Amino acid sequence: MTAPLMSLTWTDHLTGRQGYLVVDRLVRGVSSGGLRMRAGCTLDEVAQLARGMTMKEALHYTPEGRYIPLGGAKGGIDCDPREPGAYELLVRYLRAVRPYVESLWTTGEDLGLSQDLVDRAASEAGLVSSIQAVYPLLDDEVTARRRLADAFAVEVDGIGLDELVGGCGVAESALTALDRAGVACAGARVAVQGLGTMGGATARFLTRAGLTVVAVADIKGTIANPAGLDVEALLAARDAHGTVDRSALRPDDRELPGDAWLSAGAQVLVPAAVSYAIDTTNQERITARWIIEAANMPVLPEAEELLSARGVTVLPDVVVNSATNAWWWWTLFGDIDAGADAAFAHTRRSMRALVEQMLARAERDGTTPRAAAHAIVADRLPVIAERFAWYR
Repeated sequence: MTAPLMSLTWTDHLTGRQGYLVVDRLVRGVSSGGLRMRAGCTLDEVAQLARGMTMKEALHYTPEGRYIPLGGAKGGIDCDPREPGAYELLVRYLRAVRPYVESLWTTGEDLGLSQDLVDRAASEAGLVSSIQAVYPLLDDEVTARRRLADAFAVEVDGIGLDELVGGCGVAESALTALDRAGVACAGARVAVQGLGTMGGATARFLTRAGLTVVAVADIKGTIANPAGLDVEALLAARDAHGTVDRSALRPDDRELPGDAWLSAGAQVLVPAAVSYAIDTTNQERITARWIIEAANMPVLPEAEELLSARGVTVLPDVVVNSATNAWWWWTLFGDIDAGADAAFAHTRRSMRALVEQMLARAERDGTTPRAAAHAIVADRLPVIAERFAWYR
């Protein structure tokens, strides 16, 4: 793949903090990718994430679909989102990159930021919407925007549909891997790092599929119970950053160190929080059979090589967590209606087909699932480029 189309570094004139925008590729003049805020965020990290978004868009390309893939992009701000002044910094960043959001970059929530916060900051920065660059590509902008707004208003058991679709996709990825291996879902044990938007929804869907969540980790540490945690109670007791109020724990729930989720005796690990969570050292503690990358880039490449050598299968982020992005466009372009049933059914069907294709390709080629996903992208990008120009 080629170098990014564009990358820029912004320096806040008040604090000296930096923000980044990388546009990896355009399709019909538009790119897609979220905006994250975390202390230590770097330009290289954002560039890798932008490349990942190009891959996610290509992986969900179907010639017959109304949703036409966009290019890949990503934004990042080097700041702890809990820090005083973080919101004001977000607004200044969006004001600085406003011309790009208006013309070629559609964005939304990512690590450290909720969609509500992005929407509020975008409005304060003078933007119509964080995804307004895609509006000229719509057949009926008014109807499409209303459909997406209706979808964002849907709640299922107290959680917004926009928060649930990503976890539905992660869970379906895990279920597909278990099914292919002939492992029964009932009683299979899971550990989840992060109980925010993605991790919380994933824990819910896996529990409802019959799996047992034996550990979850947040910023305060790991909560574990070999007999299974009450996931719904934990979801109800978390704050906006996914931190669980420990007063909601049951007497037999244990509080353990933050990294205890790695060795919690689970068959499936779901890193759903920060990037680079699993490295060459702590991977030695993992006894799980599968790692399902709900977060972006949670397993370092060197660690993945070591894990693969001892039989641990890593399902890559570019596939596993791609449903959130795809759901926006399925809804906006009109492949599905605004309801939860249509969203979950389409997500499950699409993710199962994609994971099956990836795992079958990996088996056929004798490679890892990540290498297989990259191979599928390499096949599709020329097709997309031939059908749709980079610019409008």
